[in-house]
Amino acid sequence: MSEQGFALFGTAIGRCGIAWGPRGLIGVQLPEASDDAALRRLVKRFPQAEETAPPREVARTIAAIQALLDGGDTDLSEVALDMDRVPAFNKKVYAIARSVRPGATLSYGAIAEALGDTLLARDVGQAMAQNPFPIVVPCHRVLAAGGKIGGFSAEGGIETKRRMLAIESAHAKGEADAPGLFDGM
Repeated sequence: MSEQGFALFGTAIGRCGIAWGPRGLIGVQLPEASDDAALRRLVKRFPQAEETAPPREVARTIAAIQALLDGGDTDLSEVALDMDRVPAFNKKVYAIARSVRPGATLSYGAIAEALGDTLLARDVGQAMAQNPFPIVVPCHRVLAAGGKIGGFSAEGGIETKRRMLAIESAHAKGEADAPGLFDGM
């Protein structure tokens, strides 16, 4: 029996996947064009993992992701992530990205500035593109300069990013105009 497992689950944006190991999540899979495509991607990314029922903590994370993508104000910042294979720079970027609440956004430049060097904005973008934990590390909440949508490597590209932001924005509409609040597209 493998120490790693994975499962597919339904969300408002399609069937997602999640993979875990003994120290936390090792990856999250955004929807693919089909369940078969999502399954193939998970097996390719995590060849040691077996498809199995998720343990209690992972099941709670799945429920939280589903709630978030249904428009809830769900906080995923405490979900345990196994970052053993994540480069040190990316870990710093992901820590900042995880602090961005649903309905809010930051720019690549703002994250670079928080890291102490505005010239790192492109590197921040690269780290976001390599994010193995989308949704939990909310790379969709990180935009290009001037509020432009930027890139998104998931199936559906920037349209998937727009959809995720729109879901979160709908929840945030009732809040005061907070700095960095996503105002829709």
